[in-house]
Amino acid sequence: MRITGAKMVTESLKEEGVDVVFGYPGGAIMNVYDEIYKQSFFQHILTRHEQAAIHAAEGFAKSTGKVGVAIVTSGPGFTNAVTGLADAYMDSVPMVVISGQVPTTIIGTDGFQEIDAVGISRPCTKHNYLVNDIKDLPRIIKEAFHIAATGRPGPVHIDIPKDITAEVANFEYPKEVDIPTYKPTVNYNKRQLKKAMDAIAKSKKPLLYVGGGAILANCAYEIREFAKMTNIPVVETLMARGVMGDENDLFMGMLGMHGEFAANMAAHDTDCIISLGARFDDRVTGRLDEFAKKAKVIHVDVDPTSIGKLVDTNYPIVGDLKVTVEGMIEAAKEMEFNEYTNWVSLLRDYREKEPLRYQDSDAVIKPQWAIERVGQTLGENAIISTDVGQHQMWTAQFYPFSFPRQWNTSGGLGTMGFGLPGAMGVARGNPDKVSINFTGDGSILMNIQELMTCVEYNLPVINIILNNNYLGMVRQWQTLFYENRLSETDLSAQPDFKKLVEAFGGNGYRVTTKKEFDEALKDAVEKKKPAMIDVIVARDEIVLPMVPNGHALNEMTLLGDSNE
Repeated sequence: MRITGAKMVTESLKEEGVDVVFGYPGGAIMNVYDEIYKQSFFQHILTRHEQAAIHAAEGFAKSTGKVGVAIVTSGPGFTNAVTGLADAYMDSVPMVVISGQVPTTIIGTDGFQEIDAVGISRPCTKHNYLVNDIKDLPRIIKEAFHIAATGRPGPVHIDIPKDITAEVANFEYPKEVDIPTYKPTVNYNKRQLKKAMDAIAKSKKPLLYVGGGAILANCAYEIREFAKMTNIPVVETLMARGVMGDENDLFMGMLGMHGEFAANMAAHDTDCIISLGARFDDRVTGRLDEFAKKAKVIHVDVDPTSIGKLVDTNYPIVGDLKVTVEGMIEAAKEMEFNEYTNWVSLLRDYREKEPLRYQDSDAVIKPQWAIERVGQTLGENAIISTDVGQHQMWTAQFYPFSFPRQWNTSGGLGTMGFGLPGAMGVARGNPDKVSINFTGDGSILMNIQELMTCVEYNLPVINIILNNNYLGMVRQWQTLFYENRLSETDLSAQPDFKKLVEAFGGNGYRVTTKKEFDEALKDAVEKKKPAMIDVIVARDEIVLPMVPNGHALNEMTLLGDSNE
């Protein structure tokens, strides 16, 4: 079959089983968009900004486990997408991003809308390609999907010059991929696993430290099984929320800068830390030289470059996390472990004595209350997205997550503006769930234009703005560490969000009482339209617990230590 490069793109996406693409057209990618117009096997969703196209593809990928796909044009179309690429790279999101490029004869001449997209994307992608020959295009697309989804997942970028999309050549989509330099390790070293299991069996205070890799590897339920059969307590990172389910007796909370007292103390006191798909991020460890200093370290990760990068590892294990945890379960069946009941009881006592809490009020809505209320109302019927800031941490703390992929947030890069387009991807990929976006009055304005996308494509995202008229997290730091010098964090000049969403064609609500909040949430869920609930919350609330910069995890500021 002889077809154009542009049609090769759409036919390749069909071969990969893609059912939705997010994007924005332009001159250099126009031939591909002409073929998108002609085809009927995938939906194209026109976002109103290229950054939002990438975030929407991320939300789709994170919540479904499928590879997200986005298409943008050259020049500013691509540079607008870079933040999304960097975000996906930091959070290991499987994605393929296709960009148009000026014709090959113009590359290097500073042509109209030319930019070195491959050079720019190199630091923030798992791999990237510049297509120089149409004959390579099917192979490149096949490789891109393979690389994006295997090993440690991540975004792959394909830059296609316009003349390549216009050329004609024979099309045969490869059935298999063979990349000699890319062979991710799937199977763990059995001898190394046995050593690690022996170390666990000899320990008195073991701890499963679970990261976002557990979500990516689809092994949450295997981790639950291993924890149950060994009676080892579990803590989650921000990106692992939902792995254990918050009702699990062995779950001791999220650890890190805004983690629970019990979780942070568990990491401080453990004598054997078993890291499963976590990378010892600075927001998790606090002061690195004090992190789990009493513990032997077992580090399981599919990415060998992550092991030993920050923390000396006694038992490094490279392999697919699901395969490795299944191996741990099999090994555990033949072993005897110490009795960990006292250790588990100690951590449960910590949770009871120092739980996550806040001082509720009937005079003003506390942001934590609003999050808890959504959890009580929707629970596992919702998938929760957030932007970045105080509301993100409160959501991680107070929403009752019960299953993996229920949580969609920007972790590594911390991208304000992620929430709304990310929640669009969730809504498209999970029509049976309510897509909730908790956001702040600062974050929501970063990609507010995507309300139009939601309305046009009937993506019923419910945006809940926890509105304190502040750039809240920066204000919190200024209050605590900069003698309350509130430099450029007062957001008192804001639009009428209710009128704004209504102007786009969605449903708007402004609430100042708990009763109004309940009514607005109920109405928004029932109407199944894009919505925005502007919740006026206590202005000066801060996120606690908090581990100040440069401190160890056991040096937390707790609610009783604050005037809040």
